Amino acid sequence: MKEISLKVSNNEKHLSQITQAKSRFDDKQKAKIANAANEFESLLTSMMLRSMNSTTGGILGDSGYGNDMFDTIFEQQIASQISKSKNLGIAEAIYRKVTGEELSPLLNSIPSRSVERINIDKVDADTKIKPSSEALKRLNKFDIMIDEASNEFGLDKNLIKSVILTESAANHKAVSSAKAKGLMQLIDSTASDMGVKNVFDPRQNIHGGTKYLSRMLRQYSGDLKLALAAYNAGPQNVEKFNGVPPFDETKNYIEKVIGYLNHFSESEI
Repeated sequence: MKEISLKVSNNEKHLSQITQAKSRFDDKQKAKIANAANEFESLLTSMMLRSMNSTTGGILGDSGYGNDMFDTIFEQQIASQISKSKNLGIAEAIYRKVTGEELSPLLNSIPSRSVERINIDKVDADTKIKPSSEALKRLNKFDIMIDEASNEFGLDKNLIKSVILTESAANHKAVSSAKAKGLMQLIDSTASDMGVKNVFDPRQNIHGGTKYLSRMLRQYSGDLKLALAAYNAGPQNVEKFNGVPPFDETKNYIEKVIGYLNHFSESEI
C-alpha cells in the first residue's frame, strides 16, 4: 500500500475560523458571559452544598432555633468563596466553550457584587411617590436586615426599600395571586435558587430578593429599568421583547419603584 501524503498549501488556513470565533464577542459581551459563568458555578456549588447538608440535617443540625437561616447564610458564603477560588473550574470551562478564550485574563475586569450601586441621576427624577405612614412604620422594622443585604450585594438600601414597598407594602406575610410570597414577593422556584428555605422569614426573604435583583442588574449591565422589568415579569420576557415588556403591570411597577427610590433619595438631601 502506497503512503498517502496530504498537501497543505497554507498552514494557517485551518486556524482562521478559530480566530474569527474568538472575535465574535466584544469586551462588554465577554464580561456578561464571564459573569453568567461565575454565577452558574456559584449556584451549582450552593446546590451541591445544600444537597450534602440535607443528609446531615444541615451544618448546624436541624433542632436549634434559627439553624435553617444560619445554614443558608453559611452555604451561600462557602459557595461564594469556593467559586472565587476557582477550585471547581466550571466557570472557566463554560467561558472557554462559549468564547474559545481563557477566563483568567478577564477576571479582574468583571464587576463584583460590590459594584452594583445605582446612580440615581440615571433614573427619572421627576417621578416621586411618598409611602404611606403605615407602610413606612412596617418597613422601618427591617432596617438592619436591609442594611445587611445592601452591604452583602452592594445594592443601594433605598432601592431595596423601594422594591419591598412596591412588592408587599412591607408586609412580610404577603402572598400574591401568583403565589409570590413575603416582603420581596419571591416565587418558590426563585426562593429555592437563591437559597431561601423559609420565604416568610424577613431576613431570608430580603437576602434572597436582593441577591436576585443584583443578578438582574449584572445581567443587564446596570440598567435599572431592565433589571426591574426582569424582576417583575421575568428575564425571558425582557429578552422576548428586547426591552421592557409592553405590560401595564410591569410599566406601573417600574414607575412605582423609581418613584419610591426618588422619594428616599430626596429625603436624604
